[in-house]
Amino acid sequence: MSSSTDDAGTTTHSLQEFKLFETQSNFYMIGWDGSGVYRVLKIDRLDPSELNISQDSTHYTKKECYELLKRIHEGNKATGGLKLVTLCYGIIGFVKFLGPYYMLLITERRHIGDLFGHSVYAVSKSEIVALHNSTVQCNFANSRDENRYKRLLCMVDLTKDFFFSYSYNVMRSYQKNVCNYETGHNLYEKMFVWNEFLTRGIRHHLRNTLWTVALVYGFFKQASLSESGKDFKITLIARRSRHNAGTRYLKRGVNRNGDVANDVETEQIVSEDVPEDHPMQISSVVQNRGSIPLFWSQETSRLNLKPDIVLSKKEPNYEATRLHFDNLVERYGNPIIILNLIKTKERRPRESILREEFVNAIDFINKDLPEENRLRFLHWDLHKHFRSKTKNVLALLCKVATCALMLTDLFYYQVTPAMTIEDSMSLSSSSDADTGDISPHTSSDDDNGDHDSLEKKSSRSKNIAYGKCDVKPPRLQSGVLRTNCIDCLDRTNVAQYAYGWAALGQQLHVLGIRDVPAIELDDPLAISLMGLYERMGDTLAHQYGGSAAHNKVFSERRGQWRAATQSQEFLRTLQRYYNNAYMDADKQDAINIFLGTFQPEQGMPAIWELRSNSLSNGRNGEMNIGKDERCLSDGDFLHESCTPLSAMSSNHESMPQKGFSAPLQHVSHILSESSSDIPVSNDVALSRCTPSMPRKQLFGDVQKVHRFGSDQVYFGGEEDMSSVSNFVDIEWLSSENPCENALFDRSSELTRNLTAETSSTENSVNGVGQSAPTISESGSSSSKGKEPMGTKIREDFPDSFKEWVAYGEALCH
Repeated sequence: MSSSTDDAGTTTHSLQEFKLFETQSNFYMIGWDGSGVYRVLKIDRLDPSELNISQDSTHYTKKECYELLKRIHEGNKATGGLKLVTLCYGIIGFVKFLGPYYMLLITERRHIGDLFGHSVYAVSKSEIVALHNSTVQCNFANSRDENRYKRLLCMVDLTKDFFFSYSYNVMRSYQKNVCNYETGHNLYEKMFVWNEFLTRGIRHHLRNTLWTVALVYGFFKQASLSESGKDFKITLIARRSRHNAGTRYLKRGVNRNGDVANDVETEQIVSEDVPEDHPMQISSVVQNRGSIPLFWSQETSRLNLKPDIVLSKKEPNYEATRLHFDNLVERYGNPIIILNLIKTKERRPRESILREEFVNAIDFINKDLPEENRLRFLHWDLHKHFRSKTKNVLALLCKVATCALMLTDLFYYQVTPAMTIEDSMSLSSSSDADTGDISPHTSSDDDNGDHDSLEKKSSRSKNIAYGKCDVKPPRLQSGVLRTNCIDCLDRTNVAQYAYGWAALGQQLHVLGIRDVPAIELDDPLAISLMGLYERMGDTLAHQYGGSAAHNKVFSERRGQWRAATQSQEFLRTLQRYYNNAYMDADKQDAINIFLGTFQPEQGMPAIWELRSNSLSNGRNGEMNIGKDERCLSDGDFLHESCTPLSAMSSNHESMPQKGFSAPLQHVSHILSESSSDIPVSNDVALSRCTPSMPRKQLFGDVQKVHRFGSDQVYFGGEEDMSSVSNFVDIEWLSSENPCENALFDRSSELTRNLTAETSSTENSVNGVGQSAPTISESGSSSSKGKEPMGTKIREDFPDSFKEWVAYGEALCH
């Protein structure tokens, strides 16, 4: 949002500081951008039921603006003149309940970080200003319902976990900003902008975003670190989706649009900490968490700490689940890797009900997809492995994370001093037809096409802007790891840390800070990263679950006394239970009001009268307000030309849900269902994650992991109902025998292959042609009429496993 286009089509810098004045008939907001340019916004107060806003097209100097305010004051002396109301830092939006409009303002802000020279702020204080004045009659201005709606809106604490930037599109990933830079209106329609509804009126009136800020809800934290005398910065950003948003028991599963509850995008950015006149290398990697995409619910109970899980609706074609994964492909590209951590077996079936149905859904969807676009999955009963004191669970998760990272890769880009802000944030601005689109397209038949087009743009940029700087070729992330447990809080956060750990080693390596693409789990860098993920996990858990996350792994990893850890977990369980049972209903109402999911109307039931779900979409509390207000679903890496998992089904059936009353169950002990319950044995060393099989056995005869195409290396293992996968070898994952160099060799091989690919491309650009590495020979002929997947299979594997690898069938146990 470094600039905005107004209704005249001219581009102006964003306004960052404002003063609000009032007369009896109007509000006047004066904004300036720090460069000496002042603008004026006029808001009418005489008709409180309508939003009447106009913007003066004149660009004033400071002196001219002072003279204008003086004339306004003189012209309104009879009714009190012009008065200063407040200094502010942006308009959050406008809202109307049953009476007049209200304006929400940021009156205090605090600086929380910088992204590539762009400041990021959090809200320290906000204020609600009624547009009507005391002389205008308003029947509903002080009514009981009106005041209750205002109190509900104030329950959304904007000073906690909301952040924004005037000049950087913080609602989008760094890769998306570089590959497809956007400004203005479109940014507010992204899924991570929480005040899209509140700003809709002013944006449509003025056709610009000069006066508003786009608020992102989630987590933002930076840490400055040093390694081998080289300074760098780690930024961890979590963006919570506004679609299907809410609290733990009131928002579960998926809705008809394919939006899941607790949908959070996490981005880990590593950047060099260098002076402004030096080139800066930047790497980012994105992962995702979200509720299991099925129609399921849990009844909030004040007597039952672990309510039953109910499958509210079984779709024969899993249409909503399919829509969800279609959306993930649009946002991130292929492959989509699912890490499902819920339980396999329970005395009383709860999580296992969802596990079985989720497996069925993935298998059903995969049947209609070409092999290269099939969903990768690992169903891994984390609780079972936690209870096995002989297994280092965090190390096992790091193995999974490394395999996933090999499939998706990460984003890398180098910014040079000669580049402007617009240059550094947009490689896609070039109008040359031969440069192509640098975003990863899932529909491309040429596996290297996107990488080649990125290289061409990079080469062209070097000639124009880089001068004599030695610029490395960029790299793209294509695909995403999607992790879930039941709440997507505690177990999920540990798994996301493992992925961040694996990515950090690769990021520091590609930036040239470390010589090897891996770090040990007891390295100070890994410990610092663990602290960031622990804080993020606590923040996201408070937002959705009502308490900090259950962090036994992190606590015991730091050597915290076990008794203290158990006491802390017990208190967090009680806090979560109390908030879920007694506070979440009002909190959900407040979120629905803030997001515009529910809009009050005179003569219609109030939102608190709808808690019986008579007008809600089943147990998940999605209000039926008529027209679907769902806007663009971005966080996306890809352009509109991407091919989703499957063609979007039109006229899909409307699926109303019925509420279910979960039977009460006796609670013999207090334990949160989402408690990680992770015993970490003191005798298990938390060192570098190493597989137990040598590299040759791990990869078979496939010596190349193809990055941007459809040819993938698949791994399988011996049958185990608690662990089923089609992208990682279960036997290797669960093995305990040490092999110190295997994982390092695997990461190094990935790096060598990528370096070879990019070097080959760069030499081609410079006129030196090199042949690309070839894929291994295909396996045996298909017995089912399908083409084999281009992977040579070792002879000592079982026949069922060889057939699965060759023809892409799911390996089920």
